[in-house]
Amino acid sequence: MKTIALAILASFAFAGFASAQQQASPLQGKDAFGGWRDDKPGVWRLIRPGDLTAPDLGGSASNSADKVAVPQAAAPRLPQGFSATMIASGLRGPRVVRVAPNGDLFVADSRANRVLVYRLDGSGKVAEKGTFADGLRQPYGIAFHPADRPEWVYVANSDSIVRFPYRDGDLKASGKPETIVSGIPANHHWTRDIVFSSDGRTLYLSVGSGSNVAEGIGKAPEGGIGAWAAGEAPGAAWGSEQGRAEVRAYDPDGGNGRVVATGLRNCSGMTLQPATGALWCVVNERDGLGDDLPFEYATSVKQGAFYGWPWYYIGSNEDLRHAGARPDLAGKVTVPDVLIQAHSAPLGIAFYQGSQFPAEYRGDAFVTLHGSWNRGTRTGYKVVRLKFDNGRPTGAYEDFMTGFVVSDAAVWGRPVGVAVAKDGALIVTEDGSGTIWRVAYNGK
Repeated sequence: MKTIALAILASFAFAGFASAQQQASPLQGKDAFGGWRDDKPGVWRLIRPGDLTAPDLGGSASNSADKVAVPQAAAPRLPQGFSATMIASGLRGPRVVRVAPNGDLFVADSRANRVLVYRLDGSGKVAEKGTFADGLRQPYGIAFHPADRPEWVYVANSDSIVRFPYRDGDLKASGKPETIVSGIPANHHWTRDIVFSSDGRTLYLSVGSGSNVAEGIGKAPEGGIGAWAAGEAPGAAWGSEQGRAEVRAYDPDGGNGRVVATGLRNCSGMTLQPATGALWCVVNERDGLGDDLPFEYATSVKQGAFYGWPWYYIGSNEDLRHAGARPDLAGKVTVPDVLIQAHSAPLGIAFYQGSQFPAEYRGDAFVTLHGSWNRGTRTGYKVVRLKFDNGRPTGAYEDFMTGFVVSDAAVWGRPVGVAVAKDGALIVTEDGSGTIWRVAYNGK
């Protein structure tokens, strides 16, 4: 315990690193991979498809982290001028956080099967809180509809989408949930995110795979895959993976279900890019190919696109565990927009449109990395900033919020949810210790 305590003190002694001054140009290739000891605010990384290493079929390392209590006076490490304040603690499993039009924070406490509401005062502290709904089933995604004056709060359970009647300022749902989508496969990857299109006419739903790489399912039946006439994009899965590893779309009432894109192993977090209205998601890729393969990613989700799972990854790189199974799909794989270090486990994404942070942050995106359990040197456990230039991703990302890892064996925080508060602060949830943080900029 004494060793851990010393490591904690060392970790927090370096808070407040400068951003752009610390890393003038991004680390590239293998230099961009690193591990938790290399993480600090201001480090930029750029990973390209050509940086893929050779697969190692020996499998992934088993390196789960031991959880330790939040250290006294703990604070994540941030770029110079930023500070983090813990605004809630003691939650069982805070995951997605979304901001209502009136500024209230809606948080999916997934392990407790409930959705909580936090109302902040002018100083960013919690003034009121409530349990909006409980008795849910591993709730995750949350969406408001219509966007400007919502009448409904939508919640994605692991196996369904429900909606509750809502009035501005409700801290507790005034009515029982109405199920609008049912029968969603719920085992293995259970995180279901939802988001409405900018015009409010389409509800998007992410459904992760039911396995690592469709092991034991075998070759897909002839004619059953890539059936455009049936509305499926190339590479739609089959058998126990039918209807999984994809993004779906529905009308607001849950009708007219259709497939948007496939081959996305586990799109855990979705959002819209304000500048373009494009749908974006962050994806947990497969395991079992070694410490540095394949890369996780953030990407715009294109209608009809196929992103490779389970046959290919990061373009037409064939997974040797399905060698020769689908040569017809090799030229149909969409390469993701931003590549992130393997096994980082991205879970949440939010574009910054506030005015509190410096102007260069506007239009960029923040992504939470839950952290590795299967890499020899621990990676992830941080929040990163994806750089955009005139609405287009540059491919580079910056370590923004670090300091959750205590040692090679122990961590106290695992970032999950991210959202931009009405006042422009950044809200981050982590389910390692069950806390919620507010990141603000004061320019000092």
